[in-house]
Amino acid sequence: MNCELDYYQRPEVSNSDLTELKNMLHPRMQYGDKEAAFRFGSLVDAIITEPARVNWYRLTVDDEQYTEEEFRHAEEMNKALRHEAVRDTFLQKVLEGADTQRFMVNKGQAFEYGGFGFTLDTRCKWDWWLSAFGFGGDLKTTFASSQKEFDEAVDFFDWDRSRAWYMDIAHSDRDFIYGISKRNNKVFKKFIRRGDETYRRGREKYEELAFQWWLFVK
Repeated sequence: MNCELDYYQRPEVSNSDLTELKNMLHPRMQYGDKEAAFRFGSLVDAIITEPARVNWYRLTVDDEQYTEEEFRHAEEMNKALRHEAVRDTFLQKVLEGADTQRFMVNKGQAFEYGGFGFTLDTRCKWDWWLSAFGFGGDLKTTFASSQKEFDEAVDFFDWDRSRAWYMDIAHSDRDFIYGISKRNNKVFKKFIRRGDETYRRGREKYEELAFQWWLFVK
């Protein structure tokens, strides 16, 4: 049974669903090859968080075929993250002890937009979940080559929205993102707390889209 397929076929609303809705309601110019970026990101995610899905001899993840060059690039990024963990004790704990690709469902999650209350069934899937601490985080591949560019990407690609969405499904007060540059293998990080600027901006983004989903899609 393909658990990945099962998750994406579930009926609850996900952050990815909100992204698709936003793309329909507010289309904007696409930068680069979105499909290729997602495909390569999936390879890096699998190597780091779900190595059992990776076949190094056939250069595949499940049934998806990759090239030797793609695998080599992804492994360089994996090594960069592991090297960073030598001096980043929190990252070391994440890589050693977090549950990976754990999904959560929140039935009847309460929302409010413009003073109007409504509910939706929601879901999310964590790259990393730290059960002992009650919070988790996300892994990103990025074209950013500096921390400043990475911080800008958090807003531009709505990663703040995804983190607020995940935090509110899990009722967690902390969150984090680790990003690995596809350009220079640098590792960037962003820590988020409930109520801080990143969380508030992300929540504002998802509340509008959740209302649009309830209004037009549900």
